Amino acid sequence: MHNFLKKIFGGSGPVSRTMALEAIPGWLEERERAAKATLLSSTGEPMTDIRNAVEHLRIIVTDIAGAEHDPAVHPKLKAIAKNSLPLFVRAMNVSLAKELPEDPEKFYAAAAECVKNCMNSAHGQGRYLQAIFPEQMKGVRKGIDAIGRGINTINPLLSAYRKEMADSAAVRELSGAIADLKTDLGKSEMKTRRVLARIAEITERSAAIEKEQDAVLHDPRMKEIDEQKAALVILSQKRDEAARTYSALSMTASHVFRKAEKIATRQHHPTEVAALHQAMEILSDHELPDRETLNDVLTAAGPVAERMIASGEILLKNKEERTVFSDAARFRSDIGTACTALRANEAAVRQAEDTLSSHPLLMKQNSLEREKTQLRTMLKRENLTLEELKEWRSKTEKRIPELIGELGKKIAVMCGENVQLQVIDQTPS
Repeated sequence: MHNFLKKIFGGSGPVSRTMALEAIPGWLEERERAAKATLLSSTGEPMTDIRNAVEHLRIIVTDIAGAEHDPAVHPKLKAIAKNSLPLFVRAMNVSLAKELPEDPEKFYAAAAECVKNCMNSAHGQGRYLQAIFPEQMKGVRKGIDAIGRGINTINPLLSAYRKEMADSAAVRELSGAIADLKTDLGKSEMKTRRVLARIAEITERSAAIEKEQDAVLHDPRMKEIDEQKAALVILSQKRDEAARTYSALSMTASHVFRKAEKIATRQHHPTEVAALHQAMEILSDHELPDRETLNDVLTAAGPVAERMIASGEILLKNKEERTVFSDAARFRSDIGTACTALRANEAAVRQAEDTLSSHPLLMKQNSLEREKTQLRTMLKRENLTLEELKEWRSKTEKRIPELIGELGKKIAVMCGENVQLQVIDQTPS
């Protein structure tokens, strides 16, 4: 970090002041205290003048409230004044009664509100009192003018103070942003080291797993696994053949039973419908029935279909259907045998699969492969994190000098002279 920050040390103009980046907060506090003290001292006199003018206005308003009318004034004007006087006095008293704070900024706002309200009262109800109380109203105008002059005196002083505070806030914010980025840069360096350490650990473990996998492949017990896999293939083939035989018989019978069910439904034979429906449910169920249950169901449903075939209500369309329903007893025997064979073959396959999957060497091989897959995912994530960190660090290392340059310019404007900022490199090495 130290090398890339060197670029901000140089300047195009003569340097009149140097300042450490870390000293800026204290420097700002000192300037703010001085600015506040200057504001208090410079606004003391106009604030006093405004307070005196307000007090003078109070006296005048009290005088107007109790003054006698000039006897030479036209009666119509007296009537108007009689109505306007209480309204004017009440409005002026409300405006003049409001407290003027000691703080210059709050004082300025309160005084501005006061003079605005007094002017509204003078230009409103006060204009009807000009002829009745000419001297007093002249005094009101002078008092309002005095407040206005005091406000005009305070205005540039307060504007200068507010500008100083705004400049100070901008410098403080920018200085804080730089400090935060420097801190984050240091944290990112430590995070990068942690990521690199994890990548090294993952890479080392992955290499060890490859050696273990190679050792497993050359283990003498792999012959047992190969033999068990070959046996499993043969058992699976037998199971599939048994499944095809059972499926062909069950689907052929179900197709005819479905036709019979529709006919029985039209003929309103609920007992036959139930028997046929139960047969189709068992034949299409994924769970194989036991042989006795299958025989009982087919014994109940078979005669119904055979009767409809014999009567011509059902026409058998292929050789398979004719074979099944030409000899019901043989069909029940054949499908029962097929069901039993399929059940036995499925059990044999499950046992062979359990035996194979529980082999210690295969379990170790699968465990190593799972761990290797997890490590690949972890490595991909860590590499992505590393790239993101590098990209962020690159942008930040470029951004910090830019911000320091901006900060130096802002401080130079505040100081009225060139400023060179000194940066202490605190990035962990």
